[in-house]
Amino acid sequence: MNSRHIYHVDLAPVLGSTFQPTGFPDVGAATFTRFEGGQKVDALLVESVQSMANRLEATAWDSAADRPVDAVAGLPWVRVVRAGSAEFLTSSRLEAHRLASPFVHKATVDGRPMLDVIKEKLGLAKDTPLNRSAMARAVAGLDPFCLVHGVFFSHKEWLGQPKFARASSAVIEAHDVLRAISGGRKSDRVRHQLGEDVGGTAEGYGSVPFHRTEWTAKRIVASFVVDGELLRSYGLPEPVADLLETLALWEIRVLLTGGLRLRTACDLDVVSEVEARRGPALPELDELTGRLRELIGQCGEVFGDGEPLTVEWSSGKKG
Repeated sequence: MNSRHIYHVDLAPVLGSTFQPTGFPDVGAATFTRFEGGQKVDALLVESVQSMANRLEATAWDSAADRPVDAVAGLPWVRVVRAGSAEFLTSSRLEAHRLASPFVHKATVDGRPMLDVIKEKLGLAKDTPLNRSAMARAVAGLDPFCLVHGVFFSHKEWLGQPKFARASSAVIEAHDVLRAISGGRKSDRVRHQLGEDVGGTAEGYGSVPFHRTEWTAKRIVASFVVDGELLRSYGLPEPVADLLETLALWEIRVLLTGGLRLRTACDLDVVSEVEARRGPALPELDELTGRLRELIGQCGEVFGDGEPLTVEWSSGKKG
């Protein structure tokens, strides 16, 4: 495959002309200025790189069944259950820090701390250089999604604190934007008057006017980058590197095919062909799914039987 893929695709609101971007605490909507033909243009971050990573990963997870979708069955992952039961809690595919999540490294497998298991598998030892290729192979054997979306083993017990950067990144921006100011009123059909002796707005009573800010844009564009060169720099067997790159492309195609309902007031639709700025055209979903299944069958040396590693987590006091 090509060493680097860059794609752009135009989006538009499904309902009306306005949309609600992501918001950040104490910041609100992330506005910025970009340049088009040397002219300043007001722009807006609709969906961040971090959020898009979560959305791409979610394409491969069946939330109703608490397991990966069939297309990626056979790829290893860590399943976290409550200690002493089979109750599913979370997994390395759902956690923000993936394998480095405390729900993973504070768990145990066969009575052994996962913190030590991961340390051993990564070959982390005092006065010993990090073996990036061996670590990448170990990570792929636990959960290959961590090499696509990144993982940082930051715990002090993991000597050297190895990090694997994202090989797949995405963002949604709106260009040439204007605010759409509106408002409304939350009505109380029973309690028409508030007083000190009765529950007020803090309890949800009363009629409360409110304002809201949405946006319009000349263009909304989603951008994707898949760095196959980074994936191949780990020295993994070729079928594994090919699979990781195919997986990243598959996630993009599933996300665009399934629609982009980001929030209640931000439901976007694909309104253009996917433009390949670098690399070949984005393959269709059926082709990518078939290629995934073929490659998974070739990677047993690294992935083993592909069954999840089930670990037990218990809530205990700090320390």
